[in-house]
Amino acid sequence: MKARIKWIENVAFVGESGSGHALVMDGAPEGGGRNLGPRPMETLLIGAGGCAAYDVVYILRRGRAAITDCVVEVDAERAATDPKVFTKIHFHFVVTGSALKPAQVERAVHLSAEKYCSASIMLGKTAAVTHDFEIREAGN
Repeated sequence: MKARIKWIENVAFVGESGSGHALVMDGAPEGGGRNLGPRPMETLLIGAGGCAAYDVVYILRRGRAAITDCVVEVDAERAATDPKVFTKIHFHFVVTGSALKPAQVERAVHLSAEKYCSASIMLGKTAAVTHDFEIREAGN
């Protein structure tokens, strides 16, 4: 896996993935940026949330669960001093579908957290990572 990050101006960068996709990252105006995109640390959280959501959806679909939506809300805290690593990260999954079984959703979240989500498992080396979920019935 490869990535290329190119400086645009001030504190703005474009990140290009090895698969040919790009995104702009930038800093806040008080840090010299123009707020053109997410901060790099926000991008890290989004990536971890995407990794976890991917796993949960994949596991539930593979188990033939009637899932129609999955949203992951990620809350994180960072250290007050440099390097301002994440110290706490909480993943809240909102899984929507028809007649979803709590045990099945719990299993999918657990497998992602403990076995499959490389991003959140890696971040767990410096942060206390927690997970919970809620189930919503489709059409409600």
